[in-house]
Amino acid sequence: MKIVPGKAQTGPIFLLRHGDSRKDTVKRYIGQSDDPLNDRGREQADWWRSKLSSTRFSHVFCSDLKRSLETAGIVMVGSEALITPHPGLRELSMGSWEGLAMADLCDSQPVEYADRGLNPEHHRPPGGESFADLQNRVVPVLRDIAEREEGTILVVGHAGVNRVILCHVLGMPLKNLFLLGQEYGCLNLLARANGSLRVDAVNIRPFHCLPGCSLS
Repeated sequence: MKIVPGKAQTGPIFLLRHGDSRKDTVKRYIGQSDDPLNDRGREQADWWRSKLSSTRFSHVFCSDLKRSLETAGIVMVGSEALITPHPGLRELSMGSWEGLAMADLCDSQPVEYADRGLNPEHHRPPGGESFADLQNRVVPVLRDIAEREEGTILVVGHAGVNRVILCHVLGMPLKNLFLLGQEYGCLNLLARANGSLRVDAVNIRPFHCLPGCSLS
């Protein structure tokens, strides 16, 4: 991702996925359903709070959905950094599919279900967004943050949001976005250098960071 020459700030961008918010073990299309974190999700966020306590964030941005807001709030306990919710960082809208079990969709709408798997870049659920739509919504938000914010920045997004950002920075086709792991509570690291963004790390999982690794 190119940043406007002469305006680019320095300092890394920590791109975090919110913690676990599942209400059961059924695989569902969550989308913009506004669920809070579950107990495991709060544990994941608190683990990052401890791990990142020595990192001085100048600003925090997050989706305005509860699971992202709550993750940002827990991670930043004890910090004076401003937390700014941004609707542009919301997860992919799944339209009328939101909350539905994937297995049920596979049985009831097999053609549509298969098309989403084969063509994630352009497939839109009824009333929802494609991943191309999501990337067109999210990338300008991140570019604006990267251009005008100084210091170390934390962005708390979602699996889809983070994947389309990573695909854009890497120059990776959206059809391959599911090759990028984004587990609950994972961290990705982006560096700002020479007017561009660079991916330094992907899918660092909570409780799995290697001893001695530096995240500051």
